[in-house]
Amino acid sequence: MKGNRRNAFGGYHPLLNFGWFCAVIFLSMLLQHPLSMGIATAGSAFYAIWLGGRKTLRFVIGLILPMILLVMVINPLVNHEGVTILTYIGDNPITLEAVLYGIISGCMLASVFLWFSCYNTLMSSDKFVYLFGRILPSMSLVFSMALRFIPRFKVQIQAISRAQKCVGRDVKSGSLLKRAKYGAKILSIMVTWALENAIITADSMKSRGYGLKGRTAFSIYRFDARDAIVGLIVAAALLIVAAGIATGAFHARYFPCLELIGPGSAEGVYYVAWFVLCFLPIMLDIKEAFKWRRLQSEM
Repeated sequence: MKGNRRNAFGGYHPLLNFGWFCAVIFLSMLLQHPLSMGIATAGSAFYAIWLGGRKTLRFVIGLILPMILLVMVINPLVNHEGVTILTYIGDNPITLEAVLYGIISGCMLASVFLWFSCYNTLMSSDKFVYLFGRILPSMSLVFSMALRFIPRFKVQIQAISRAQKCVGRDVKSGSLLKRAKYGAKILSIMVTWALENAIITADSMKSRGYGLKGRTAFSIYRFDARDAIVGLIVAAALLIVAAGIATGAFHARYFPCLELIGPGSAEGVYYVAWFVLCFLPIMLDIKEAFKWRRLQSEM
């Protein structure tokens, strides 16, 4: 399965996509050094914007940056640990360590949130069923159906709301009693639609032989040489980062006093590996974009 120019990484094997997301999300929560956290936050933000365009850029500016600032402000107000006192608010000290830890915590939340946003874009329900269908068939089916049902439910409720508005039943206008009455009507319609959709889905699954013994399944995913090369790059980067964690290259302590290890020449290779791991999908997408432009110019 080939991805488009802005989502080339999504065209790789689902196991590679899922493994990479698990690795970067886990390490983004584990590595607390300011430099490693900065790499994770930048990588997740750039990749989310790369996939979503201007809409995601507005989302990052309008929600993610304020979230980081909010955590940065709240943490020193409730956490007064640390030895470097900057100022006092009443009798409560505001410490440098608490401010820095607030920034790190905000960046961690932002990076994990953005990584999951990218995951939701790349990992479709088909990929999830492919990975876990044989291990947890019932759970994977329910999960994939839920992921598919939520956007359909949203589209359907918008269509019904517009139709109800055309006949004078706008839930956004009128008295509270009328709006509650119109909302209950829309809810009743949606429940009926959901039940009918469940019956249709069940009949469709039954007609296609779901649950029968010996039933085979067609898969469009094949682990080829391209996946193996990228998989080796991911594995090598993970091993280097793991070695950095074991040797303390990413060590960071904020309380009671600030204790950081500067990224010298010896630790630089670990941060380069972490950078490659976080920015790998963007690198692959840019590579595919240049390749596509070259092919277009030759036509």
